[in-house]
Amino acid sequence: MGRIWSEQAKYEAWLQVELAVCEAFARRGTIPADALARIRAGARVDVARILEIQRRVKHEMIALLTSLEEQLGADSRYVHVGLTSSDVWDTATALQLRAAADLLIAGQERVRSALRTLALRYKDTPMVGRTHGVHAEPITFGLKVAVWYTESARNLDRLRRAREVISVGQISGAVGTFAHVDPDVEEEVCERLGLRSAEASTQVIQRDRHAEYSAMLAIVAASLEKIALEIRSLQRTEVLEAEEPFSEGQKGSSAMPHKRNPELAERICGLARVIRTNALAALENVALWHERDISHSSVERVILPDSTILLDYVLDLTAFILEGLQVNPDRMAENLERSYGLIYSQRVLLKLTDSGLPRQVAYEIVQKNAMRAWKERRSFLELLGDDPAVTAHVSPVELKDCFDPADSLQHVDTIFRRAGLS
Repeated sequence: MGRIWSEQAKYEAWLQVELAVCEAFARRGTIPADALARIRAGARVDVARILEIQRRVKHEMIALLTSLEEQLGADSRYVHVGLTSSDVWDTATALQLRAAADLLIAGQERVRSALRTLALRYKDTPMVGRTHGVHAEPITFGLKVAVWYTESARNLDRLRRAREVISVGQISGAVGTFAHVDPDVEEEVCERLGLRSAEASTQVIQRDRHAEYSAMLAIVAASLEKIALEIRSLQRTEVLEAEEPFSEGQKGSSAMPHKRNPELAERICGLARVIRTNALAALENVALWHERDISHSSVERVILPDSTILLDYVLDLTAFILEGLQVNPDRMAENLERSYGLIYSQRVLLKLTDSGLPRQVAYEIVQKNAMRAWKERRSFLELLGDDPAVTAHVSPVELKDCFDPADSLQHVDTIFRRAGLS
């Protein structure tokens, strides 16, 4: 990803656009065929020379064109005819962002594959589901991952849409009126580069496209942060149901040799904040003065490379964690019983209402026993079994059946089919 945003790659993309315009003009007879051949053979990117010229002229495009003049001599008069800097810059940036999207899509596909493997492997591994961080009802670890898997499909769609929305070029001149270059030249150049022509532009491609692209990256990063945050929580000492990979010889703390910290997951959470912040900066770039100003340019030099590079890195980190995730089913089973059976309270409530009790009466009976179980650290099932208000309506067998986790998980296969994991 870093190579896409190197100075060499940037100027090569600019030159690619310039050459595509020259070829379009040559097909119309504006540029002699022999001149085009010499331009193609002689034009090259010399970053050191471009930067040397730039220090004097203080203008990147003029620095490139001056360098090309030195290489091409008289034929340089055929380069950049009727164009403005943004024609080249914005169209070339579209090529870079499209190439970046291709790498991000590949990274998201790797994450999705790792999630599929985990979901299927632990489809039937029971664990406690938590709401507000508190034990709720039984789920399976595979179900938790299946939720991430379905979201990963949406993120793939988002990245593909981001690639599509940004794959737009313009060759329309100083204020977008095609005063010095015909619209059919733009269409031909964009088609040659694999881009669409902007339906209408000013001196720049409109920045709502870049904002949408950046927002898509931010959403993907937020989803990856959600996975990382869950792994961080599951790795807490008092939970310890899953851990990120920890290799032989790795150290967790300079002071405490016992530590195995979820530092990769924490890194993902931190970097996702940067990507989200960059999306806000991209939104600020949408509004420019009149046909353009240049306030967006300085921002994009930072946020476009940084967001794509960071997301590429975060995708790689996430895939690495998922592919090497250490899952502890035994600990999940222990934690499932840690709340004294309270996770079956709704099943007891429903059983009592089925017996004819008003819901609020049944709720109060169940809640009273649940609070005793918490306070006294006693079996919820035993307390219910000793309560005449319960046993008058539910038999001991019916009551015990309420505490079977299999009943809570009877639709796992259906959920997996709906998630495309069957």
